[in-house]
Formats: sequence, structure tokens, C-alpha cells
Amino acid sequence: MAKLYFYYASMNAGKSTILLQSSFNYRERGMTTMLFTAAIDDRAATGVIASRIGLTAPATPFDAETDLFALVASAPARVDCVAVDEAQFLTKAQVWQLARVCDERDIPVLCYGLRTDFLGNLFEGSQWLLAIADVLNEIKAICGCGRKATMNLRIDGAGAPVVAGAQTEIGGNDRYVALCRRHFTAALEGRGWQEGN
Repeated sequence: MAKLYFYYASMNAGKSTILLQSSFNYRERGMTTMLFTAAIDDRAATGVIASRIGLTAPATPFDAETDLFALVASAPARVDCVAVDEAQFLTKAQVWQLARVCDERDIPVLCYGLRTDFLGNLFEGSQWLLAIADVLNEIKAICGCGRKATMNLRIDGAGAPVVAGAQTEIGGNDRYVALCRRHFTAALEGRGWQEGN
């Protein structure tokens, strides 16, 4: 039976790289993958999954209105695996649609995304993936202090911590720093977090 997987991590852990490698592994064996990425993340371009190490692949962009089950079910060719980048931006309904892909179409679904936002709150997609995914895998990232980085600190143009604002603000290393919980908490409280970097 196919499973719904959630691979989660902080920023800069290599989630997109692992997704692209997984897709390559399927394709190398003559199988077909269907890739999705959040339309809101257009840093590389809309509908492109891009890793920090330079790997890219075209993907179908999704927004809150996209019916992922319908897209997979209506694919013109057999789909052997579905992979979703930026899975934190999925809605509750879309997570359940992906579960249907596994349960009704017997296609494994690999979701990759952040667990929490810049204030330590769960994203909607991550919340529901944590609730119903068959397999949960944490991908490790490292804080500057050497501990495991589990949190995403948003910074402004001067490198100062941002402690309020909209949950979603697209950015890379210019806007976010992956930190361990200790240094993340210190940053939010205004206590010398940069010792961890």
C-alpha cells in the first residue's frame, strides 16, 4: 500500500535537493514522477523546484484552490510517485487530497517542507501532514553553534531578528537563518543569538 510521507526540516537542510534526487531515482528506473511546488514561491520562477546547490526541475504550481487529487487522477500518463515541495503551504483539504492519492490511487506521495514559521508556529500544511502522514522524517540542519537547527528565524535587511509580521514571507538566506531552539529563543527575546552563528 502506498504511503504519505512528510520530510520536514528548518531552512537550508536540503529538502528540495532530496526531493529532486528522489524524483531522479524514480525516473532513472523508467518510472514517472509528478512534481508540485507552491505558486507563491517564485524565487527561481513559478513552477520550478530549485535547490541551493543548483539542481532544478519543472513542477506544477499549486495554490490554495488547486485540487491535487484531480490533477493526479487526470494525468495523461501513469504516475508512479508524487512529490510536493514547499508542503507547508498546502491547505488541510490538499493534505487530505494527497492522502486520497495514496489510498485510492496507490501512488506514494513525498511531501517536503518546513514544520514551523518564523515564530515557531505550525504551518497549516505541516500541521495536517504531522497529523495524518504515514511516515514522518526529520531532515537535519545545523545551527552555527553545532546543535541541530529546528527553527527558522526571520531577519530584516540589517540582520536583526523580526518578531512580528505575516506568517508567509518568501525568502532565502537573505531573510531566514536556521537556528537551534536555544538561539532562536534568545533571538526572539533580544538576547545575543548571533553567538550561535
